[in-house]
Amino acid sequence: MYARVIVDVAHSEVDKQFEYLCGDEVKVGCRVKVPFGGRVIDGFVVWLSEKSQYSPEKIKSIVSVFDEPPALVPECFSLMQSICERYRVPKAVALRLFLPSEMRTGKVRELFKKFVYLKNENVNLSKAAKKQAQAIDYIKEHDGCEYSYVCNLFGRTAINALLDKGAIAVVEKKVNRNPMQYGESESEKRVLTPAQQKALDEIERSDKTVQLIHGVTGSGKTEIYLNVIARQIERGKTAIFLVPEISLTPQMLAQLRERFKGKAAIIHSGLSAGERFDEWWRLRSGEAKIAIGARSAIFAPLENIGAIIIDEEHDSSYISESSPRYSTVEIAKMRAQYNGCKLVLGSATPSVESYIEASEGRYNLITLKERINKRPLPEIIISDMRREVKRGNNSCFSQALKHELEKTLIGGNQAIIFLNRRGYSQTVICQDCGYIAKCENCDVTLTYHSEDNCLKCHYCGTKYRMLSACPDCRGKHIRYSGTGTQRVVSDLKELYPAARIIRMDNDTVSGKDGHYKILKKFGSHEADILVGTQMIAKGHDFPSVTLVGILDADMSLHFSDYRSGERTFQLITQVSGRSGRANDKGKVVLQTYSPENYILRYAVNYDYDGFFKNEVEVRKATQFPPYSLICRVMVTGTDDKRALETLKTVYFAIEELRQNSPEEFIFFNKMHSPIKKIQGKVRYQVLMRLSTKKLLPKIYDIATEATTANTLVYVEENPVNLS
Repeated sequence: MYARVIVDVAHSEVDKQFEYLCGDEVKVGCRVKVPFGGRVIDGFVVWLSEKSQYSPEKIKSIVSVFDEPPALVPECFSLMQSICERYRVPKAVALRLFLPSEMRTGKVRELFKKFVYLKNENVNLSKAAKKQAQAIDYIKEHDGCEYSYVCNLFGRTAINALLDKGAIAVVEKKVNRNPMQYGESESEKRVLTPAQQKALDEIERSDKTVQLIHGVTGSGKTEIYLNVIARQIERGKTAIFLVPEISLTPQMLAQLRERFKGKAAIIHSGLSAGERFDEWWRLRSGEAKIAIGARSAIFAPLENIGAIIIDEEHDSSYISESSPRYSTVEIAKMRAQYNGCKLVLGSATPSVESYIEASEGRYNLITLKERINKRPLPEIIISDMRREVKRGNNSCFSQALKHELEKTLIGGNQAIIFLNRRGYSQTVICQDCGYIAKCENCDVTLTYHSEDNCLKCHYCGTKYRMLSACPDCRGKHIRYSGTGTQRVVSDLKELYPAARIIRMDNDTVSGKDGHYKILKKFGSHEADILVGTQMIAKGHDFPSVTLVGILDADMSLHFSDYRSGERTFQLITQVSGRSGRANDKGKVVLQTYSPENYILRYAVNYDYDGFFKNEVEVRKATQFPPYSLICRVMVTGTDDKRALETLKTVYFAIEELRQNSPEEFIFFNKMHSPIKKIQGKVRYQVLMRLSTKKLLPKIYDIATEATTANTLVYVEENPVNLS
């Protein structure tokens, strides 16, 4: 038997299939070890045949086989082909998406543990062997126990003595590492509201692949998702459920486990290597039927998929920022088409692109305009911070927010304070000469963290000592500019000494359970105020929260990005939706220095339709996506001269395309990236706006050919972050 193998090498020169001799144990989809170029490396079996086009003496044999069953399902190879054609990456790079990284490198294996079981309870024990007698009773009562555990309880000597007497037997068993120590409580299936039932029936009846649920915050989208999944599980199918933030997976996993018990498995980067390995194999073996996770879970090893659900579909985290730079929604469409299943997108603030698809009939649009039980959306109060400053209020809290916070605390309710940044203060400035502390490896300002009394780079993580004097002029007048989450917590403690305050940002969340522990603490009312960044903005449901304070929502309005208005509207709507989700009416205090901005007016009135119509007109007039395509070719490297030479090569190659097809180009230029250096690597870019995607494959090919050992060149489509 002969096997065609793709070797696990991410290089275009070996991006083809190689033939090897193999035995019957080799199956399509197996990972194998093969001799290649004088060494033994990993590969993926993509085809088997009884005949070969080469003479037998020239063909080497496969060294060893990894998987039973094969790790890669048949769909992987279809997706691989589509991904390679779309994003112009080697086949090995595409196949790596389907496997946990530690599994590829062989750093993690199945976990086996020893268990003891009762073999003969009628052995003769002396009166002095009390520990042995207790151990027999305990093992009998629990129908077997982990060997190390009973040794700790009764002593290794007693347990080994029982082994010698034949009273117990030791069996080695494979065990799954449980990534989440919560969730499997009993729950009753909720009765759907008429609006939810109508939405569910519409999804079932629709002949369109993509369903877009546009539902206000608190309208019950999650319950619709769970019912969609339940129907598919009843039909013997599987499902994928994606959420944008790791912080949302514990809460959602708990709901899935309540409803579906052990059929739900979680996949995300916050798990340990062993946990991710076990959860992955639970899905591949069919033990688990539902994959839940962030972006990478779209590649879950499931077969016979009945539904793919993407919650908060507008979120930018669904765009990969490493090779291949894929859109999760695009990959989901590929999988939905392959499996003949429905793709359900949901959001209170759908992306402009998705809503255009729905309004023009390519997606099935389902609208939920009211909250469950017709609870009102929270009132949004705009607080003009310019007036606050004129009144002498230089704190980060307006009088309106202070007043509402006091009422909330007196009433025994909870509040969320949202800030779109972390740390104590954003920048450290010398008032004598204007020096701003910047990272040596990245062209970005450093952030002061009071807990560690240090300056930290939020791009590369490097820490610096806090300045005692300016390194340029030796001046002593060092000032902090901007406000971070630590500063907000500090100020709140001064204002409300009796209030229990917790903070949630990337600095306070650590470990796979970090998000869950903070959210559980707040959810069980062990804190009165939750201060946080983006990770508290969406998806969470806290019945006691009646106030949300948004300290700097309009900050994103001033970014040089065509999506700045859309992101601001989405952010305000999502954060506001955390308030008033139970019986008490919610309030939101939105602090801004731009109260007259039209985006804020739409947000205050929850007027998505008005915002959408205005945004579409602006995009049409300015020829921004989806009425064009922004394409950026990034050139990065440690050597500035080489990177600049590569930039010129890329620029002139694309310039030739422009001369041949001038109608395809709306804008075209080369320049430094706004952040000129990150992690010691200089950054240049060729930026263009294209009228269609016609030239994209050629631009990808130019980038691939220009990449060298020292300089990386890659393409971004409609970049999430233009900095």
